[in-house]
Amino acid sequence: VQLVESGGGLVQPGGSLRLSCAASGFTFSNYGMSWYRQAPGKERELVAGISSTGANANYASSVKGRFTISRDNAKSTVFLRMNSLKPEDTAVYYCTTVWTGSRYWGQGTQVTVSS
Repeated sequence: VQLVESGGGLVQPGGSLRLSCAASGFTFSNYGMSWYRQAPGKERELVAGISSTGANANYASSVKGRFTISRDNAKSTVFLRMNSLKPEDTAVYYCTTVWTGSRYWGQGTQVTVSS
């Protein structure tokens, strides 16, 4: 299983970013996917999750209405669209899945929201 995130960067408050996570090594369309984030000095937290078909999604209350998770099963990629970014969204963002009972993580992508 390999998960490779991209799309992070520096953005001003109120700005937008779209993160991507390219997956390989498993049948992507059979598994739910999630995005987590970890800010300096804080625990890793769930941001959003999406079902295998994309029909269902859930969000942390702190990002609901601003972030949108989606997936393209043909391209084995999951996305996180982040709008109205706030300084408190600054963190390393990870995509993850559970495959054969083990959780797998990507290497993460840094998102910094600052003026």
